[in-house]
Amino acid sequence: MSFKFEPAAFIPFRDTEAIERVIAIKREDIEQHSNPDFRIKVYPDADLEPMWINDMFQRIRMAAEEGRQLVMIMPNPWPSYATVAALINKHRINCRHLHTFNMDEYADQDGNIAPLSWEYGFNHAFMKHFIANIDPELRPPESQIHLMTNETLPDYGKRMADLGGADISYSGPGWSGHLAFIEPDAPEFAAASLEEWKTLGPRICTLGPLTIAQNSLHGCFGASGNLCAVPPKAATIGPAEVVGAKFRIDQHAITVGGSFQSWQRLTTRLVLHVPVTPLVPESILQTLRTDVWVSETAAANIEPRWDLGY
Repeated sequence: MSFKFEPAAFIPFRDTEAIERVIAIKREDIEQHSNPDFRIKVYPDADLEPMWINDMFQRIRMAAEEGRQLVMIMPNPWPSYATVAALINKHRINCRHLHTFNMDEYADQDGNIAPLSWEYGFNHAFMKHFIANIDPELRPPESQIHLMTNETLPDYGKRMADLGGADISYSGPGWSGHLAFIEPDAPEFAAASLEEWKTLGPRICTLGPLTIAQNSLHGCFGASGNLCAVPPKAATIGPAEVVGAKFRIDQHAITVGGSFQSWQRLTTRLVLHVPVTPLVPESILQTLRTDVWVSETAAANIEPRWDLGY
C-alpha cells in the first residue's frame, strides 16, 4: 500500500523525482559523470584523512621548492591540521609563500563574527591546530593568514582575487548540500538565476535548520545535539571564490560516530548527480575542475536497513 506526502517545508531541495533517481545510483555507478574534469573516486574510509593531509602538505612543499605563491581556501578546522604542521616542521618547509583563507566562521544573530578568542570558532581552531603548531620561523607571515572577521569580511573576496584567486579550494558537503556556509535556503544568497548566484561573494548568511542540527553533533559541542549551542548565522565565502579557484578537492566521508549510518549518503548523490542548482550549492562543483573523494560508506547503496530499526 502506498502513502504519498509532500516533504517538510524546511527541506531546501524537494524535487522528489530527482531524489528517487539519485537514490537508485548504485555504488558501482557513483563514479560516472559526463564532465571529465569532475573526477569522482571511491576510497576506503580510512584512506581519506591521510590523503587530505598528504595533499595539503605536498602542495605547500612543492610551491615552496618552486618558489611560487600558494593561495589555499582552507576547510573547517580539524585536529589533523596538527599533522600537516608536523610534516612542515619535519621537512623544514618555510611557509613564507603561503596565503590561507578560511572558508567560513560563525556569527551571532546580528551578524557579528565570532572573535578569535571563542574556543568553539573555526578561526580559533585553525590557529590552535595548524598555525600554532608550525615552528615560529616556518610560519607564514601574519598578514598572509586571512581570517574572517568583522573587519576583513567586506573585502575578503577582493583580497583573494588580488592574489590571483585560490590555487586550491578544499570542501565537503553539509547535510543541506551547502558548500562552506553557502546555504541553499539563506535569503542572503537569493539570486534571479544560477549565473547570478555564481557571482556572489563573501557575506553573512543565515544558517538553515539542517546545518544547525548537523553542527550540533560536532565534538566541540559535546557531540550532543545541543541546537542552541550553534550560532544562527555565519560568515562565508561565496560561489564566486569557488568558481575562481584553479582547482578543487571535495571530500565525502562523514558518518555518525564512525558507524554505517551517514546522512551524507544521500547528500553525496545529490551533490554529484542532480542538475546543478543553488538549492544544492555543492552541485556547482560538477561544472568545475574538481577531484571528489568519496568514502565507501558514503558510496554504499541506499536501501532499507530494517535491522537498524524504524
